[in-house]
Amino acid sequence: MFLTLPAAAQIPPACNNAREGQLICMAGRLCACRYETGGSLTGRPSAHRWDCGPLRPDCRPEPMPQATIPFPIFPQVFPQRPGPVAPFPPPK
Repeated sequence: MFLTLPAAAQIPPACNNAREGQLICMAGRLCACRYETGGSLTGRPSAHRWDCGPLRPDCRPEPMPQATIPFPIFPQVFPQRPGPVAPFPPPK
């Protein structure tokens, strides 16, 4: 298995018969070296190519967990409203 981290302007290794089946991380996608048949519809010849299609899994590193705070740091201050008026007089 062949995995590398993406770097600035890194040229991917050649996909050829010797590397068929190997995996590499390119642009956040786990690409596989495969032999693809060509055809007159696509206009491409048969050759080994990197398969980095949308159905391939991601290989980006997991994001760092952020600290979760269950309560707000600063208390929220709301204006006080007068309390409810009692419907009957308080007991004596």
